[in-house]
Amino acid sequence: MSGRGNITEVTYFILLGFSDFPRILAVLFVVFLLIYIMTLTWNLCLIILIRMDSHLHTPMYFFLSNLSFMDICYVTSTAPKMLSSFFQEQQTITFVGCAVQYFVFSIMGLSESCLMTAMAYDRYAAICNPLLYSSVMSPTLCIRMVLGSYLAGLSGSVSQLCAILQLHFCGPNVINHFFCDMPQLLVLSCTDTFFVQLLTAILTVIFGITNAFIIMISYGYIVISVMKITSAKGRSKTFNTCASHLTAVSLFYTSVLRNTMAVGEGRNSTTITRFILLGYSEFPTLEVILFPRHLPRDSVLQCQPHHSDQDGLLPAHTHVFLYQ
Repeated sequence: MSGRGNITEVTYFILLGFSDFPRILAVLFVVFLLIYIMTLTWNLCLIILIRMDSHLHTPMYFFLSNLSFMDICYVTSTAPKMLSSFFQEQQTITFVGCAVQYFVFSIMGLSESCLMTAMAYDRYAAICNPLLYSSVMSPTLCIRMVLGSYLAGLSGSVSQLCAILQLHFCGPNVINHFFCDMPQLLVLSCTDTFFVQLLTAILTVIFGITNAFIIMISYGYIVISVMKITSAKGRSKTFNTCASHLTAVSLFYTSVLRNTMAVGEGRNSTTITRFILLGYSEFPTLEVILFPRHLPRDSVLQCQPHHSDQDGLLPAHTHVFLYQ
């Protein structure tokens, strides 16, 4: 800590992490290290595979490769620091390091929220407008959507970073968490945090509620289109094209919701809260693993007109992109 007049300013924070589990710290370290290595390996292999296989040069896999990159950055923003401090008597991080850690964490989280929305639109275009899919989801549009996701996340994170740098910390410097999370920083601040809380609420509406609303609308149209399919087999195949993305979205927003609720817990962050947040910030591979179930290739199932539809998969006017 450094003194300025009669005010003592905090220059570093103490991360408690999982120090309340001293008997199993070694076990936790090994488990988290293995999962972190698995996360990096899985995502890097996925990016390389999508890059090398021309059959996977489709909009969905282009988005998926960027999702893998985001997950690598996301987990790397917190995991190395957490792992390196497992066996230190006092797990410390400087104020600047804390701000940078949250900045990277926030960029990837906000960008991923936007990318999830882009992927939902891709599924909507593939199922609801299959005849126009190739022209609608052009390479140019896909690149713009990905760049837009990164830029949106960057803009939101820059605003949060500026707000954090305006805070002053002159009291307790103990963070009951394994990384520098916004709710914990707000509790420790000795200045008014109303503006930061207002900014966080605005970003939650823009990146959380708005994106979730767009995703729900997209899936509403998808459900309507799928219900027009005459056979249960056809409906099942079509729903399977969206199941992985929908599950990933559910995992993502469950974590976001729990993190938002953690604002009220502040300093008394519970063990359950830490493990739930760890489940997403440390293990984002879970959602990426869901997508490659259909990795071999994308294909288009085009059914014959209704009068010759022996399987009864689709009505005469409907064509649906399906993963085989």
